[in-house]
Amino acid sequence: MIRQSVSSTDISSIGYDEAIRTLEIEFQNGGVYQYFGVPYEVYVGLMNSGSYGKYFHSNIKDVYSSQRISA
Repeated sequence: MIRQSVSSTDISSIGYDEAIRTLEIEFQNGGVYQYFGVPYEVYVGLMNSGSYGKYFHSNIKDVYSSQRISA
């Protein structure tokens, strides 16, 4: 999945595959996670948010099932 670099203290890059509704986030600590069943609107909200980290913690973390895919 292709990720776009973002300017954030928590998140390094974000990618989304609309066909399978999977969000992929690379964190500044190097961990890469995929979040499953994420609606396109949530991805758009994340990308348009004033704070990627705050939006992630409020709307994605602990809401969607996830899997770590890289250390």
